[in-house]
Amino acid sequence: MLVDSHCHLDQVDPTLSQTDALLEDAALVGVGHFLSVCVSLENAPVVRDIAARYPQVSASVGVHPNHLDGDEPTVAQLAGLASDPLIVALGETGLDYHYGPDYVPLQQERLRTHIRAAREVGKPLIVHMRDATEDMLRILTEEKAHEVAGVMHCFTGDWMTAQRALELGFYISFSGIVTFKSADDIREAARLVPAERLLVETDAPYLAPVPYRGKQNQPAYVRQVADYVADLRDMEQDELDALVGRNFFELFPVIPRTS
Repeated sequence: MLVDSHCHLDQVDPTLSQTDALLEDAALVGVGHFLSVCVSLENAPVVRDIAARYPQVSASVGVHPNHLDGDEPTVAQLAGLASDPLIVALGETGLDYHYGPDYVPLQQERLRTHIRAAREVGKPLIVHMRDATEDMLRILTEEKAHEVAGVMHCFTGDWMTAQRALELGFYISFSGIVTFKSADDIREAARLVPAERLLVETDAPYLAPVPYRGKQNQPAYVRQVADYVADLRDMEQDELDALVGRNFFELFPVIPRTS
């Protein structure tokens, strides 16, 4: 099956009144599983409850590097939340220097906290990286993130950066950005990433792929991302779908297959 390896269902549908329809629309284009990703301790219960309601949805727990409100997570707190069987990963965590250096120390310490919690519970990381390649790879190495590995979500780096993440055991996930005209470096990485480490995602409600760019993204649009990557790699649609599904369930082995 095709999998949307990273979306934010609680942000696509904040009232949770249209979630059934969103998942049904995605199922119609062959999407069989979804990882709904947490961005703060405050929204962790909502993300977890969505996974409890829908067997085709899994959940993570974590605090996004740009989230500055609310409580700062501790290792014990994250590890406790991640011990829930419905929680399959720690994140999304990472580094994002796009908006300047003011919160760099906070982001770096928060990333280390997530890695330590992930190692404690033995679950993978969901990593956000933007304009912070060297610090990210250094901290992942220093904190022995390879022991749990995970996924570099919404990958926006070049092939050299992808290779360095692969060496740490990470999977590489491509979003709708790969369809943008300016994304030549990302397309090269999407062509070259080893088949056994390839994932696709929407990051819905953000970053809708062409031809929906500028509109709110939704899980069904992972079909456009997958088809685009399949063309880049000279693969058939069903071949790419099966590959992505297999990779997803190998990365997150605690998830029971729903199809």
